[in-house]
Amino acid sequence: MEVIPAIDLLAGKCVRLYQGDYARSQVFNDNPADMAHQWVEQGATRLHVVDLDGAKQGKVVNLAAIEAITSAVSIPLQVGGGLRDACGTGKALRTSVTQLLNLGVQRVILGTVAVEQPQLVADLCQEFPGQIIVGIDARNGRVATHGWLETSEVLATQLATQMQELGVAAIIYTDIHRDGTLSGPNLEALRELAAEISIPVIASGGVSSITDLLSLLALESLGVTGAIVGRALYTGDISLKSAIQAVGQGRLQDIPPDLGFSAFA
Repeated sequence: MEVIPAIDLLAGKCVRLYQGDYARSQVFNDNPADMAHQWVEQGATRLHVVDLDGAKQGKVVNLAAIEAITSAVSIPLQVGGGLRDACGTGKALRTSVTQLLNLGVQRVILGTVAVEQPQLVADLCQEFPGQIIVGIDARNGRVATHGWLETSEVLATQLATQMQELGVAAIIYTDIHRDGTLSGPNLEALRELAAEISIPVIASGGVSSITDLLSLLALESLGVTGAIVGRALYTGDISLKSAIQAVGQGRLQDIPPDLGFSAFA
């Protein structure tokens, strides 16, 4: 299971929000590119970058910071926030997606547009195969939109099934009530969603300890392939190196029994 550090951008800085509340943000680093480099040094194989200003305004805002991150590290980035289509033609969104991919971003994350313009998602999946993923952010099982400022009537499981049919490469599932709270992932909701689809699911929100990451391993067989970790890494509740050793490639449970513990001597 891949452990993916989160870098949330607000006014060009690396911050964390509490339950998606912009008024309750905490700055952890003034230089997101430096933060990205630190995570790579500790073993990160992918970074999750969210443009929080963009999520609120409906357009990419922190482009300079994203470009700085792509220039600073060589591992894949998945980037979201603000990737909507205010004009309704799809042109603005396609331009933003192309711009991010041209910067070296591997995958872009769509959110609100998946609810409001599913055909546009299908078109982008066809144009950029394997590079479009959808973030499903839910409150009580229903999908939140517009930077978590609104909650739709669409069920998370229904949207995930629809997005799979349209060709998205993966789903990121965030339980908003758990995000930034260090209260543990919503295993029941993740299990329900992963059981409905066959494309990879990445868990997000609430991971507070390596124990939480280990609990997600029970869902790996259902397709939960990764976990995004934010606040717990920044506060030191989780060591990225230890997390990768626990659930990442080469984890203890994957060592053949005949090797025994001498392999770690």
